[in-house]
Amino acid sequence: MKITSVESFRVPVPAPDPPFRWREGLAGSPPAGDGAVLRIGTDEGAEGVAFFSRPGAAVLLDDLVERVFRPELLGQDPTQREWIWHRVWELDRIHELPLPTLGLIDVALWDLAGRVQGLPTWQILGGYRTEIPAYASTTTFGSVEEFLDIADQSLALGFRGIKLHAWGDAQRDAKLVLALREHVGPDVPLMYDGSAGFDLPDAIHVGKAMSEAAYLWYEEPMREFSVGAYRRLAKAVDVPLLSAETSDGAHMNSADFIAAGAATFGVRTSTTLRGGITGAMRTAHLADAHRVRAEVHGSDIPNQHLCMAISNTTYYESFVSSNPVKRERWVDENGLVHAPTGPGIALPAGLDYPKELHPYVEQAA
Repeated sequence: MKITSVESFRVPVPAPDPPFRWREGLAGSPPAGDGAVLRIGTDEGAEGVAFFSRPGAAVLLDDLVERVFRPELLGQDPTQREWIWHRVWELDRIHELPLPTLGLIDVALWDLAGRVQGLPTWQILGGYRTEIPAYASTTTFGSVEEFLDIADQSLALGFRGIKLHAWGDAQRDAKLVLALREHVGPDVPLMYDGSAGFDLPDAIHVGKAMSEAAYLWYEEPMREFSVGAYRRLAKAVDVPLLSAETSDGAHMNSADFIAAGAATFGVRTSTTLRGGITGAMRTAHLADAHRVRAEVHGSDIPNQHLCMAISNTTYYESFVSSNPVKRERWVDENGLVHAPTGPGIALPAGLDYPKELHPYVEQAA
């Protein structure tokens, strides 16, 4: 089998309704724009796709396909995913590929593999579970009172835990951390994501509040450029750290966080930011060897497959961006996400795809 076509398709992605906010200093929800789908075809008719939804995705993928991906992939064996994954990292040395694009080829090839075998990709990866609990991962709301209301709604809808994305103000965020624990009681798993808003002193301040309130994990309070700063944070607070979400280098960089004692809960893994499924699985196995978690980051279909394929992840991260709270369609009334059943990975439903992509869109359960 040989790769004979590498194509980019533009897909309109509407703006979130209602719009949402992140912490002070970060842009909120994106405007409407063009996402993109990468499709890889073969001389035997097998094809695989990968969805790229980031702002500017269409222009970026069009360029990469024409300039980099197509010349490299034509004539290659699509079953040699390992070789192709290494080749993408070689290309990155010169082209400095944006982090979310490093895994697009890999996801498309794993989708192709599932379609060839007639199995969901998570089963081809080995399979570990068929369902996983979801936590509500909030956007940034206006006040402590609104966050507490969001938590109440989320728990009533079945979510198994709450993760805060707050304001990026160390004093205010620490008060919210304590108020939420007092409000929900001792038994609800709580997490906090700083979205890289702090320096080390402020990260320690918020971390001490989480230690007092027995939060499950503390995520990305600082940019992940300094493993040393995270090591000092781990020594200063008792709350376990979940590290290496957005840092370059996939499992290679995650290894440094673990070795430094700067990932005391574990590391993030994802198809989007760890180099596709291959990089995400490497990260999960690395973490498992060190007996820490590899928590899957992000609400999308490829990461659902990842959740079902690895043993050392705890939850599916489900995005909560509106008040009143709405459950993602993948989360049931018991707060569970169930394993996909269709072959390959699938594109998310509900978008206006060109007709060439209709066969790849997820089907209603």
